[in-house]
Amino acid sequence: MLNFRKLTTAVILFTGLFSPAPAHGADFELVGRELARMLQNGHYARLAFNEDLSRRFLERYLDSLDGNKIYFSDWEVADMKRRYERVLHDRISTKSIMPVANSIHEIYRKRVMARVAYVKNLLAAKEFSFEEKRAVIDDRSEASWPVNDLELRKIWSDDLESLLLSEMVRRARLKARAIEAGKPDPFRRKPSSKKAIELKFERLLKSIEEIEQEDVANSFFSAVTKAYDPHSEYFSANEMAQFKIDVSNELVGIGARLHSNDNGEIEIKGIVNGGPADRQGDLKLGDRITAISAENDGKWKSVLFKSIDRVIEDILGEKDAPVGLRVRREVNGEDQVTDIAIPRGVVTMKDELATARIYDYRQEKKSLRLAVITIPSFYFDFEKSGSRVSVDVERLLGRLKTEKIDGLVLDLRDNTGGSLPEVQRLTGFFTGRGPVVQVRSKSGQIRALNSLHRKPFYDGPLIVLVNKNSASATEILAGALQDYNRAVVVGTSSTYGKGTVQKMMDISEYMPILADREGAGWLKLTFQKYYRVSGSSVQIKGVVPDLILPGLSDAYEKGEGFKKYALPHDIIRRSSDFMPLERDELFISELTQKSRERVDADPYYKYLSADIERAKETLKKNLISLNLDERLAELKEEESRRALRIKERTKRFAVIKKRDQKELRIYRLTLDDVNADKIPLVDPKEETDDYIRRAVDEIADLEKTLKWPNGIDAVKREGLHVLLDLINAIKAEALAQADAE
Repeated sequence: MLNFRKLTTAVILFTGLFSPAPAHGADFELVGRELARMLQNGHYARLAFNEDLSRRFLERYLDSLDGNKIYFSDWEVADMKRRYERVLHDRISTKSIMPVANSIHEIYRKRVMARVAYVKNLLAAKEFSFEEKRAVIDDRSEASWPVNDLELRKIWSDDLESLLLSEMVRRARLKARAIEAGKPDPFRRKPSSKKAIELKFERLLKSIEEIEQEDVANSFFSAVTKAYDPHSEYFSANEMAQFKIDVSNELVGIGARLHSNDNGEIEIKGIVNGGPADRQGDLKLGDRITAISAENDGKWKSVLFKSIDRVIEDILGEKDAPVGLRVRREVNGEDQVTDIAIPRGVVTMKDELATARIYDYRQEKKSLRLAVITIPSFYFDFEKSGSRVSVDVERLLGRLKTEKIDGLVLDLRDNTGGSLPEVQRLTGFFTGRGPVVQVRSKSGQIRALNSLHRKPFYDGPLIVLVNKNSASATEILAGALQDYNRAVVVGTSSTYGKGTVQKMMDISEYMPILADREGAGWLKLTFQKYYRVSGSSVQIKGVVPDLILPGLSDAYEKGEGFKKYALPHDIIRRSSDFMPLERDELFISELTQKSRERVDADPYYKYLSADIERAKETLKKNLISLNLDERLAELKEEESRRALRIKERTKRFAVIKKRDQKELRIYRLTLDDVNADKIPLVDPKEETDDYIRRAVDEIADLEKTLKWPNGIDAVKREGLHVLLDLINAIKAEALAQADAE
């Protein structure tokens, strides 16, 4: 049985075996009142609940509905501000907020429906030549609100032309690539460009028609929470069910990867090997789901043009309970309809679990054994019945120690966070006993969270890879290892910069006993800030690597510092028990020089630097051409650049592959392999994924770039080179000391 009291105190750091909870019956006026009270009493920032905050509520709500300023007009926004921006804090406290949320949402709904109707008429009546030389604003988030309906329709028309032209250019690009590769036209069975755009708006219309009171409440309450900071959030009952799945990497479903196709159907793009659908056997790759019977009782619900999230809600359920799927599949050139019943089962998303690889380097009559552990997230299970990242990493480390590795890389790129207790425990594997992180409450109380490991589980040479998407719990681990001088951190200019801690709170537990609590939802509340053991917050600034590599994110406004109402950066005292190792033992200056020489000579980074500058220029212009000739010229230039790069990379990758064959033996280590007698070698010829069978996607295949030999991308290769340099520097220092003695 679900332990709700346990859930209310779960501490998480994020930007399972669960089924969606029922989402009807809640009194959202009461939910709003309790939500406001919980924010006032518990949020770290302790903001005054007044008119200034009310203005934020309205601003965030309008931004969530129309962030690109294509639906509301200037006079409507002015009227909303006049009527609501000074009273929303009072109305949510006195249980009279939903009429306001509904009123604003109704304007939005009508505008969406008007836009869809207008666009469909244009598509039917207008011939688009794209001969006029003009450009429109690409991102309107910083633009002014349209002054009237005439300007709105002009924006809708321009947006339609942009979408249609972009689709035509995309198809031209992919058709040319198909011809170049000797493959058939990938759009031969697809609707025309016009029809594809019409279907996109059909999907938009369907989504707005399905809006329920829970959705309106969800949108407004999320705006209220984000008026406090970017990471406080309201979760509806169904969103909470999905959140639990995300953090636990387990669900009760059918084990299939879904995709919404151009015709509004849900297409089967992958089937998990050994999962419920695979065991049942009737579902095939490429099948298109058109309807679902959640209870397999003959009551079918169409899924055409429904969002993937809505479809998943019906597919998930209780273990062993069958779900009915009505699917279309092509047989001998004709569509056939088949009804399938699949008993639900536990599915572990193995591609989201920690994994490792061992790289045996053979160079100049000597060999070194290096390992990389990839940690996609700091996952955990609310009920302690599923996966925990610290347990999984401990198992991997245990086997790696048995394999006698000489050095280790932790790949934390794109790891957006997870459980605070998990990262606290995991950090101790490398630092031993001592403080891992400091947390400060809204009252100002500071306490250190310590590792309980008496000594490090692994104490050898260590490199940590990060990027701009490395956030929250990841920043705790990277920051602690950097502060302790335990590892060399390698990556882009900084990590994300999220230095706050959230907890999940079940709103129903705070509601009156006799109230209808079903579907009340949850509050993810920012209640603490965390600080490195050295005293600095990662908030806004992130973790700055010891060795900085170029990254495409350098061109974009990415990170906590670009989020509205982000809490400020600050510094506290260093932890009293913090005892770092000697910085000199990391040889940062020597490693930096050698890394810079490699990076400066690497064509990959030269290409990347050029891409960064182009991206900066494009963002600065913030314009997109509506002239076909200009767009085709841009396409020709882009494809020419791509062709030259592919030609160069093909030759370079062949050299790298040959060198890898001479210098490397690569072993795969998954959680399924840790107790095996022998760890399997990676076969570079194998393209299959042991976890899931994937459908052939002609368009996606044409979009693919050349794969790095042996799956070792440029950053990982540099990380391994830095690790080799560190090992050699340590050995050279030891020899020098021995000679001195």
